[in-house]
Amino acid sequence: MSNLSRLLKESWTLVEEQQDKLASYFYARTFLNNPQLRDLFPVQMDVQRSRLLGAIVTAVQTVDNPENFDEYLQSLGRDHRKFHVQPEHYEVVGDALFEALRTYGGDQWTIEFDQAWRDAYARIAEVMIAGAEADSTNPPYWHAEVLYHERRSRDIAVLTCRPMQPLEYRAGQYVSVETKYQPRLWRVYSIANAPRKDGSLDLHVRAVGAGWVSSALVRRVRPGDMVRLGAPMGQMTLDRRSTRDIVCVAGGTGLAPIKALIEEMTRANRTRWVHVFFGAKDRDDLYDLACLNRLAARYPWLSVVSATSDDPDFPGEHGNVSDIVARYGPWRNHDFFVSGSPTMVRSTLRTLAEMQVPSIRIKYDAFGDV
Repeated sequence: MSNLSRLLKESWTLVEEQQDKLASYFYARTFLNNPQLRDLFPVQMDVQRSRLLGAIVTAVQTVDNPENFDEYLQSLGRDHRKFHVQPEHYEVVGDALFEALRTYGGDQWTIEFDQAWRDAYARIAEVMIAGAEADSTNPPYWHAEVLYHERRSRDIAVLTCRPMQPLEYRAGQYVSVETKYQPRLWRVYSIANAPRKDGSLDLHVRAVGAGWVSSALVRRVRPGDMVRLGAPMGQMTLDRRSTRDIVCVAGGTGLAPIKALIEEMTRANRTRWVHVFFGAKDRDDLYDLACLNRLAARYPWLSVVSATSDDPDFPGEHGNVSDIVARYGPWRNHDFFVSGSPTMVRSTLRTLAEMQVPSIRIKYDAFGDV
């Protein structure tokens, strides 16, 4: 571990238990120093606060891995174009961040800690700005028309939308989505299909509690409505150089990127077996199982195992999908794709570690605290 990484991680332990307060203070100082920045953010700031901290923690934890560090930050810089972030905003944000860290680090916050964060932030800002500039030929976001909207269960909908301008992405990636019902409030959703000639893309959305965006997408959006899409992100894409067989583990609407990967495989695969494990609480949440089974009947290299954790009469496997994957192992020589809730992803990663699957062969995108 480098000295910079050691200082960053050591100093973060001083403020980690006060994350919410630190984030609130950070935003208060940011908006006090530059009131115009407030207009770039949504009215509801609770989720935004946690996402800031998630970005900081990810950056801190990957600073010793320059390749992944830069790739993550370049994507983050491209994504922030949708907020109309300008290079000069980084200085305002940095000053507020350093002040917040000093405030909540207390007497234990040293000059060395302060300089480590300044050095790391300067690097972060440099790469993010470069990422945004490299993406300048694309719009900051895409306007897209909703073509179809289908309710698949009590709280799940499948939407098909088509951007007004070409949007290039790879199967397995995700986009952030904004609706007219909550301006400047964005949520990320995986694209559920490989790129199509007509440019349309599918989104699988579950309405989560009082989720402002998810509830609107499931219950209010109709064909003909317009949404906005952010730049594609995510590393859960196929390694076309690999010849290993594949295991896909999906929980609920985590099926979306898995389905996109399968669709890409149908266009070129001739040699790799693909095993899909699709789990949910009950059969209603296995909202796309019929389509998966049709694909498996058409392509001999594809197999599907479905499971429910709370539906004893379901004619399939029973239990948590991570446990069921273990029953069908061993999988040491396979590539893995894992997608679902943070709880499901954590559980699956633990299972795969116990099965001695090398972490380098496991791809997942962390939308929560994974």
